[in-house]
Amino acid sequence: MTTPRHCPGFEANKQLKSFICKCPNCGKEKEIFSDEFDKEHYCTGCSEKIDFTQCTLDNG
Repeated sequence: MTTPRHCPGFEANKQLKSFICKCPNCGKEKEIFSDEFDKEHYCTGCSEKIDFTQCTLDNG
């Protein structure tokens, strides 16, 4: 038996990209991963819904 070199699920998640979205209401940044882009997200600063037209692709 060999020890895995990565945590379980690594292969499924290694292609994810992160997006940084700034809240148009208060300016707080929120990181959202590409597999969560189709879900609704809300700002942790002011609770407003995140507007995805304001998102930019991170180089991470």
